[in-house]
Amino acid sequence: MDAHDIPTLTTERLVLRPFERSDLAALSAVHAEPSFWWYPLRGPMSEADTAGFLDRVIGRYESDGFGVEALVERASGRLIGWAGLAVPHFLPEILPAVEVGWRLSEPYRGLATEAGAAAVDWGFRHAGLDRIVSIYEPENEASGRVMERLGFTYASSATASPRGEKVVVMELPRSRWEERAALG
Repeated sequence: MDAHDIPTLTTERLVLRPFERSDLAALSAVHAEPSFWWYPLRGPMSEADTAGFLDRVIGRYESDGFGVEALVERASGRLIGWAGLAVPHFLPEILPAVEVGWRLSEPYRGLATEAGAAAVDWGFRHAGLDRIVSIYEPENEASGRVMERLGFTYASSATASPRGEKVVVMELPRSRWEERAALG
């Protein structure tokens, strides 16, 4: 799967679309916000590091068949972060797995549930996944609440990120997603 196979998803207020190398300037501006990468970096990401991030994401489209996508506000066309499905290579003890994740510019954080729901829905409806995980640091309570709103439940906390921070792994099996989808 390459970038042409990564879906473009549209919600009421958002567009999730494959990243392109031309997104570097807009993504660098978002990554430069100190709060954007607070978990796990505890500060902003440089333009050079953002370029490496963008290269890795685009490369994962082909190697993994998944990768986070540019998150664009529909009303303005502004890149406000990223969201989507990706293989969590940074946590090999939970592999094989596909993770849903999101990072949004501070003024747009209230849209995380909408972005996450679109990615989860696509993962179960179109990618045929049987389980999706989501990972957060316990101090990042807002992300944990988004996961709970999406139907994720606790799977494990006996693991740490590559930087040594404790992380919580949440999971949503297809059966629970189907039950929730049937309820509307």
